[in-house]
Amino acid sequence: MSGGPLALGPRWLYPAKAVGTTTRSLSWLVRTRGRERTHGIRVLFYHRVSAEPDELGVSPEKFARQMEELARRGWTGIEIGGVVAALDDGADPGRIVGLSFDDGYQDVADHALPVLRAHGFSATVFVATGVTDGRALFTWYDAQPPLMGWETIRELDAEGVLRFEPHTVTHPNLLQLGDEDVRREIAESKRELEEQLGRPTNGFCYPAGLFGERERRAVAGAGVAWAASCEPGVNTPSTDRLALRRRQVDRRDTMLDFRAKVAGGHDTPPRLRAAYRRMRYGAGAS
Repeated sequence: MSGGPLALGPRWLYPAKAVGTTTRSLSWLVRTRGRERTHGIRVLFYHRVSAEPDELGVSPEKFARQMEELARRGWTGIEIGGVVAALDDGADPGRIVGLSFDDGYQDVADHALPVLRAHGFSATVFVATGVTDGRALFTWYDAQPPLMGWETIRELDAEGVLRFEPHTVTHPNLLQLGDEDVRREIAESKRELEEQLGRPTNGFCYPAGLFGERERRAVAGAGVAWAASCEPGVNTPSTDRLALRRRQVDRRDTMLDFRAKVAGGHDTPPRLRAAYRRMRYGAGAS
């Protein structure tokens, strides 16, 4: 199933993934008795915050409980630019966790933003500029959920709780594009977003976390200071700034799963993940 538009996985994948996630979380709990690893910085990412039956959505109630759990345990959620600044500083960052949202869905503004405000947290939102203004569509939806419009994005970016960064123009599988198209998707999304926001952007997110050395070079050539992947793990001062690690929070995650993801119980990728992604998305998938 390599190549072609990006799409959700087969239906059986998500319940199976949830079982594997909880198994790893229980192993972490038994092994560490719930002890949290505070070295380095872990970054969590979401897509939607919605009660709709969408595999990319976490319910508003669950998201609120997760942020409450962070605050209760003394963690501070910050946008990825702040994560990079802390890594560059090199000192012990303390109890901070990066927060991010891919694609710019309206329900993030509706449901996640008030919760982030209440806790004094911030988060990065990655937007595909051509999908935002209607030139392209996310290929995995029959009926695409509403996205934040440019006026909303400008207002929220100026407020600062949500900080917006580019995510290509049309959200393609970059691995399946020619060299010039890869450069255009990256550079044009940065230029278009900067034009809308009236400020320089510093970051980038590879769609579906798919990238190889060619895509990394294109990001560097566009003047991007840091880029987010979808590879799990912890970020330290030595982490490649153009391949920052993030861990997805899934719809079926229990509170134990969430705690384990924050605390280091899911820092390594699941077995067979790399092989599955290469088969599904094409050679070179990270």
